[in-house]
Amino acid sequence: MAFSTEQEQIKKFESDEVAQHYFEVLRTLISKKSVFAQQVGLTEVAHYLGEIFTAAGATVHIDESYTAPFVIAEFKSSNPTAKTVIFYNHYDTVPADSDQPWTEDPFTLSVHYGVMYGRGVDDDKGHITARLTAVRKYIKEKGDLPVNITFIMEGAEESASTDLDKYLAKHKKHLRGADLLVWEQGRTDALGRLEISGGNKGIITFDMKAKSAEVDIHSSFGGVIDSASWYLINAISSLRDDNGKILIDGLYEQIEEPNERELALVEKYVKSGPEESQAIYGLDLPLLSAERADFLRRFYFEPALNIEGMSTGYQGQGVKTILPAEARAKMEMRLVPGLEPQDVLAKLRQQLDKNGFEKVELIYTLGEMSYRSDMSAPSILNVIELAKNFYPAGVAVLPTTAGTGPMHTVFEALKVPIAAFGMGNANSRDHGGDENVRIADYYTHVELIKELITSYE
Repeated sequence: MAFSTEQEQIKKFESDEVAQHYFEVLRTLISKKSVFAQQVGLTEVAHYLGEIFTAAGATVHIDESYTAPFVIAEFKSSNPTAKTVIFYNHYDTVPADSDQPWTEDPFTLSVHYGVMYGRGVDDDKGHITARLTAVRKYIKEKGDLPVNITFIMEGAEESASTDLDKYLAKHKKHLRGADLLVWEQGRTDALGRLEISGGNKGIITFDMKAKSAEVDIHSSFGGVIDSASWYLINAISSLRDDNGKILIDGLYEQIEEPNERELALVEKYVKSGPEESQAIYGLDLPLLSAERADFLRRFYFEPALNIEGMSTGYQGQGVKTILPAEARAKMEMRLVPGLEPQDVLAKLRQQLDKNGFEKVELIYTLGEMSYRSDMSAPSILNVIELAKNFYPAGVAVLPTTAGTGPMHTVFEALKVPIAAFGMGNANSRDHGGDENVRIADYYTHVELIKELITSYE
């Protein structure tokens, strides 16, 4: 089988009128900030998407019941027995503030040497326009769709999908019964294989806060008075051993163990491991797990307790000899099936009390459940076979990723097989500076989605 080169894909993209039209739509989407965390642009972008999809021939409903409007855009087949494919996407992005280096303005779509840059170009606005391009190309060529296509687009995914459960509860009767749901995005791995995954880890984030006195105390008392800093550090240390195992009673007993197929998929398709992680990130500290099988099991199938950041005491120039009266840490735990965020927080509270740290205050910030699939549904197997025709390096099929998203929320509401795949690359820098997508990968995703539609003929 002959595969197109990168330059051939770029030429096809540049000569494709439909692709070029929606590339300009993407340019506008990138320019419109829509950041839930900052409460910026959500309604404006939701209504802009409504205009774009209406112009494309979809029936559009914008539900503005909550902070971030929920957009449903439906393309109907004339076949009354046609199946339905759902595309789940989100139009919000993470911020692109001065804390991150960008070569150019992050909210201006730029192209250099076959790569497009901009906040949301991969996560996730670019996937919206690429998939809409595929739908419009099929309709332009065939006049009618062989399958119903429904886009559902939320505006709070980067903030734990606030209110998505409420939106889905309102609309689930209408949306249920689909043959397949294509998840927001995905990527090719470092070997060039398209990753097709069916799950993600859950998460709970929380603050831990300690107060030891009304005011900071002169550090000469350090041998006889405890500080909030030491108290909090010791409390955190009591929750994890030196190898990264979480020391919370009853936690591991609740975990839903991976089945044989899920373990086999990871063993077959994951080529990276301890050595690759060490090289990619230039690690100075030893790995918590250096043996490949244990490394992969932990990464994909076990929870992890992480410190996102800590603040306490004097941070200015020079020294200030004090015992800090307050200390605070931003924490998270990546969850796997069987672990529910609020139950985990309750167990953590009990463990801290048992360990003698009852004065540590826990402040819940957000949480999402996890979801995992063994990728055996017929509609997912169809995607896997189709994808092999577009990626010369092949595919990598994974039952879950180590990232987090609202897959569990969507699956519980809609009861539909979910497959995540997309156009990102191993260095797309989602959430970072110079977020990017290769134009060739963008257009290949258009072609794959169009072929997916064709497979329902």
